[in-house]
Amino acid sequence: MSGDLKWNKIFGAGLGTVFAILVVQQVSGAIYATHAPEKMGYQVNVPDEADAGTAEAELAPDWGTVLPVADLAAGEAAFARCQACHNVAAGGADGIGPNLYGVVGGPVMHRAGFAYSDAMAAHKAEAPIWGYDELDQFITAPNRYVSGTKMSFAGLRDTPTRINLIAYLRSQGSAAYAIPAPDPARQPGAAAPAEGEVLAEGAAAETVATEAGAAPAEAAPVAPTAAPAQ
Repeated sequence: MSGDLKWNKIFGAGLGTVFAILVVQQVSGAIYATHAPEKMGYQVNVPDEADAGTAEAELAPDWGTVLPVADLAAGEAAFARCQACHNVAAGGADGIGPNLYGVVGGPVMHRAGFAYSDAMAAHKAEAPIWGYDELDQFITAPNRYVSGTKMSFAGLRDTPTRINLIAYLRSQGSAAYAIPAPDPARQPGAAAPAEGEVLAEGAAAETVATEAGAAPAEAAPVAPTAAPAQ
């Protein structure tokens, strides 16, 4: 009889332990249950399709008007978000992305030895120079402007911030790249250009600056540097 009671006690202890574990799991699950926040604490700046369509409909900046009065200090502050992948020092080494010294007005894929993407190589055949409009569109939404680029940055949709950033980049080795004459077609209140007209107008404005005595973009002295993307 005593032997039977011993095994009963052992089985009873085992069942009691299992029961206690199940109770603890249920109670702790109820106390420490997690719930998704109603609003995320950090929102990633990812342009969606609606924003992309809106950006395309907007007038391109009038570089002849906005660059001379751009805030270089604000542009330098905006460049801080680029420093994880790029540097802008003269003679600086490449990082995850190429060095950007002298990039404004410089040729696409200028940094010898840097592993650019096939997408950037294809883009170079269509737009070989990083002019103001090209940089502006790329910085707005890199993967939309150069589909397939290695650059993972979602884009910078705030126009004044982009203008200050481009002005700062121009001050770093690209000061010889001409600022075009003010373009009335790009002034506030002007009609938005049709698709495909932005680059043409930018080119025309740069031609005006060239005819006025400024060096053409192709002839502007640019330090051996890289394109702003991969």
